[in-house]
Amino acid sequence: MTAPSGDIPATATVEDLRIVMRPSRGRPEVDVVDQVSFTVQPGHVLGLVGESGSGKTTVALALLGLFKRGLALGGGKVLIDGQDILALSEHELQKLRGKTVAYVPQDPGSALNPVQKVGTQLREVFAVHGGGADRLTQVMAEAGIEDPGPILASYPHQISGGQQQRVALAMAFACRPRLIVLDEPTTGLDVTTQRRVLDTVRGLCHTYQVAAVYISHDLAVVAEIADHVAVMYSGRLIEIGAASELFATPAHPYTRGLMRAIPSMESSHELHGMAGSPPRPGNRPAGCSFRPRCEFAIAECELREPAPVVVSDTGHAARCVRAVEVIALSGTALQARERTEPPAAEPVLTISDVSVSYTNKPVLHNVSLDLGAKKAVAIVGTSGSGKTTLARCVVGLHKDWSGTITFDGKQLPPGVRGRTQDQLRKIQFVAQNPYGSLNPRQTIGQIIGNPLAHFTKLPARERDKRIGDVLTSVALRESFAARYPDELSGGERQRVALARALVVDPELLVCDEITSALDVSVQAAIVELLLRLQAERGLSLMFITHNLPLVRSIADDVTVISAGQVCESGPVTQVLTAPTEAYTRQLIADVPGFEHAV
Repeated sequence: MTAPSGDIPATATVEDLRIVMRPSRGRPEVDVVDQVSFTVQPGHVLGLVGESGSGKTTVALALLGLFKRGLALGGGKVLIDGQDILALSEHELQKLRGKTVAYVPQDPGSALNPVQKVGTQLREVFAVHGGGADRLTQVMAEAGIEDPGPILASYPHQISGGQQQRVALAMAFACRPRLIVLDEPTTGLDVTTQRRVLDTVRGLCHTYQVAAVYISHDLAVVAEIADHVAVMYSGRLIEIGAASELFATPAHPYTRGLMRAIPSMESSHELHGMAGSPPRPGNRPAGCSFRPRCEFAIAECELREPAPVVVSDTGHAARCVRAVEVIALSGTALQARERTEPPAAEPVLTISDVSVSYTNKPVLHNVSLDLGAKKAVAIVGTSGSGKTTLARCVVGLHKDWSGTITFDGKQLPPGVRGRTQDQLRKIQFVAQNPYGSLNPRQTIGQIIGNPLAHFTKLPARERDKRIGDVLTSVALRESFAARYPDELSGGERQRVALARALVVDPELLVCDEITSALDVSVQAAIVELLLRLQAERGLSLMFITHNLPLVRSIADDVTVISAGQVCESGPVTQVLTAPTEAYTRQLIADVPGFEHAV
């Protein structure tokens, strides 16, 4: 399956790419990625989407001639301007990376050298690949950094996540590569910063006719930036076509399922994740890999792997024997019913006039809000507005604050050391970064079992059962208990962090951007889980997020924070439908949507 190429010669062409897991300890060779073909024209962006573990990053790394540990090339070509880079030596590839093909990673903070200033790292790019260092200011300006001096003189940890991402873009575009690979570059960014990064990427690709492959689990973001979209499932492309067609009329049941899981700014409808999970490499079922999860499956789907079915004269194609029938249902059955808001309740959490300063610099100023039992309040705002600081005050990780925080009718001491075991168990925190919040030396079972051992006296057998049950509830298999964090994707790690918090039956869950690393289907499943826990266990949620459409589906009330102060608060339908503040209106205007594609 290849994207329509038109009359312009493609910058990048992938032909029948196959990546395998090497045989070891009696295990045969296993296909991880197979039958992947697509083209990208100069100045165009191909969006590569799919759930965690679908093979998106594996394909992205192959475009640079790189393979994860244990993986190897099994066949196929990656042609850049007609040259097969997979046939080059490692020495030749090192010269090519950065100059001909560049890469922007998901986490720019870990990609930048922490002991070198930003300016030093950018100058190294010119020193290695050629080009005048006098272009440094121009490169920074192109990446949207208008005053580069302070940033060039800073270390990576001294600048914000959005600034780090812009620096990564400046480094990637510095040598005017022919192809740039962007792996989730806006994950975790607020909508305003995300909008600026997307505009930067689109502008640079168009200006310098750079072909781009944009990998993301956020379909709305892909709709904003991509000309064509390729959907991956279980290591294979299962649908490909122009973004305008694919999002308006998905032809594969999997793509249709992803679309149904996307929250909307237009309504507070319930989200529906797809049942089951993608098969692991080596465990693909006979016939169509998606068959066990597909509502359209018929007997023919089990007999053989479906061939691509072209559904339009523009080249839109899907690997589904019922593709034409799936398209016929598009636009008529994607809307879910409106979710029912819980009744009014007495506040379980009351924050009154909380203020925080770091070295005499105000971070929060007289912040107040109420959260009722079985209710969810969303905290939104741009990066640096103070959202995470407020969450840390609530859970006791930051103790230098003034004001009062009352939970369950009792005033909370500032830090965790002053709180009772019962208070610590009832208030659980799920951090944004799934890479830094899990102990890399412990198995997943040990990580989830730690809170149980600390707060309960359950016997080992009961603890193991509780661990298995909570893993299942967050859409992970029980077998994950034996794995280590480095064996999991970012989305899988975040689900483990959520399971660790839920395993002790908390009453208040403080979530800091917990869905930013999750694909839309798993995000929908997590939202369904949290809403069910609200109804069944009386769980209350303090939900910090940059995803304003998600706020419509999970929150009852929303508090908008700007520069450490509450600028607007109230019921979600009121604030997001008829905002009174210019700041809130700008946040809403920056939300990516499908208007650009459809």
